[in-house]
Amino acid sequence: METPMQPMKENTVFVGNKPVMNYVLAVVTQFNNGASEVAIKARGKAISRAVDTAEIALNRFLDGVTKKDIVTSTEVIDTDTGKTNVSSIEIILLAKK
Repeated sequence: METPMQPMKENTVFVGNKPVMNYVLAVVTQFNNGASEVAIKARGKAISRAVDTAEIALNRFLDGVTKKDIVTSTEVIDTDTGKTNVSSIEIILLAKK
Protein backbone atom coordinates (compact mmCIF):
# COMPACT_ATOMS: atom_id res chain seq x y z
CA MET A 1 0.00 0.00 0.00
CA GLU A 2 1.59 3.26 -1.07
CA THR A 3 -0.82 5.58 0.66
CA PRO A 4 0.48 6.94 3.96
CA MET A 5 -0.94 5.01 6.89
CA GLN A 6 -3.47 7.06 8.76
CA PRO A 7 -3.70 6.65 12.52
CA MET A 8 -6.28 4.03 13.41
CA LYS A 9 -9.45 5.71 14.60
CA GLU A 10 -11.42 4.26 17.43
CA ASN A 11 -14.92 3.13 16.55
CA THR A 12 -14.09 1.84 13.09
CA VAL A 13 -16.00 -1.07 11.56
CA PHE A 14 -14.14 -2.85 8.74
CA VAL A 15 -16.59 -4.48 6.34
CA GLY A 16 -15.63 -7.78 4.71
CA ASN A 17 -17.47 -10.90 3.58
CA LYS A 18 -19.74 -11.57 6.57
CA PRO A 19 -23.49 -10.96 6.39
CA VAL A 20 -24.49 -7.27 6.46
CA MET A 21 -26.37 -7.61 9.75
CA ASN A 22 -23.12 -8.55 11.54
CA TYR A 23 -21.70 -5.14 10.61
CA VAL A 24 -24.97 -3.33 11.39
CA LEU A 25 -24.86 -4.86 14.87
CA ALA A 26 -21.26 -3.71 15.29
CA VAL A 27 -22.18 -0.12 14.31
CA VAL A 28 -25.25 -0.02 16.58
CA THR A 29 -23.20 -1.46 19.46
CA GLN A 30 -20.56 1.28 19.05
CA PHE A 31 -23.21 4.00 19.32
CA ASN A 32 -24.93 2.25 22.27
CA ASN A 33 -21.56 2.17 24.04
CA GLY A 34 -21.35 5.96 23.85
CA ALA A 35 -19.46 6.59 20.61
CA SER A 36 -20.26 9.95 19.04
CA GLU A 37 -18.82 8.95 15.67
CA VAL A 38 -18.38 5.60 13.88
CA ALA A 39 -16.48 5.00 10.64
CA ILE A 40 -17.48 2.17 8.30
CA LYS A 41 -14.62 1.18 5.98
CA ALA A 42 -14.48 -1.24 3.06
CA ARG A 43 -12.46 -2.02 -0.05
CA GLY A 44 -13.26 -3.58 -3.40
CA LYS A 45 -16.30 -5.82 -3.61
CA ALA A 46 -17.22 -5.13 0.02
CA ILE A 47 -18.07 -1.47 -0.76
CA SER A 48 -21.71 -2.23 -1.54
CA ARG A 49 -21.96 -4.16 1.73
CA ALA A 50 -20.59 -1.10 3.59
CA VAL A 51 -23.22 1.13 1.97
CA ASP A 52 -25.93 -1.39 2.93
CA THR A 53 -24.58 -1.45 6.49
CA ALA A 54 -24.78 2.34 6.82
CA GLU A 55 -28.25 2.60 5.29
CA ILE A 56 -29.75 -0.24 7.34
CA ALA A 57 -28.23 1.12 10.56
CA LEU A 58 -29.49 4.65 9.86
CA ASN A 59 -32.96 3.74 8.60
CA ARG A 60 -33.89 0.93 10.97
CA PHE A 61 -31.86 1.10 14.17
CA LEU A 62 -30.34 4.50 14.89
CA ASP A 63 -32.31 7.61 15.78
CA GLY A 64 -30.41 10.88 15.94
CA VAL A 65 -27.52 9.67 13.77
CA THR A 66 -26.61 11.14 10.38
CA LYS A 67 -23.99 10.68 7.69
CA LYS A 68 -21.19 13.11 8.39
CA ASP A 69 -18.92 12.31 5.47
CA ILE A 70 -18.24 9.79 2.73
CA VAL A 71 -14.66 9.47 1.50
CA THR A 72 -13.72 7.44 -1.55
CA SER A 73 -10.19 6.64 -2.65
CA THR A 74 -8.03 4.21 -4.58
CA GLU A 75 -5.35 2.18 -2.87
CA VAL A 76 -2.44 0.47 -4.58
CA ILE A 77 -1.86 -3.03 -3.27
CA ASP A 78 0.81 -5.59 -4.02
CA THR A 79 -0.50 -8.87 -5.41
CA ASP A 80 1.13 -12.02 -6.76
CA THR A 81 0.99 -10.56 -10.27
CA GLY A 82 2.28 -7.08 -9.33
CA LYS A 83 0.50 -3.96 -8.16
CA THR A 84 -3.21 -3.35 -8.58
CA ASN A 85 -5.64 -0.56 -7.75
CA VAL A 86 -8.47 -1.23 -5.30
CA SER A 87 -11.27 1.22 -4.59
CA SER A 88 -12.09 2.00 -0.97
CA ILE A 89 -14.80 3.86 0.92
CA GLU A 90 -15.14 5.31 4.39
CA ILE A 91 -18.61 6.29 5.60
CA ILE A 92 -18.58 8.35 8.79
CA LEU A 93 -21.73 8.39 10.91
CA LEU A 94 -22.23 11.08 13.55
CA ALA A 95 -24.59 11.11 16.53
CA LYS A 96 -26.50 14.39 16.87
CA LYS A 97 -26.09 15.91 20.28
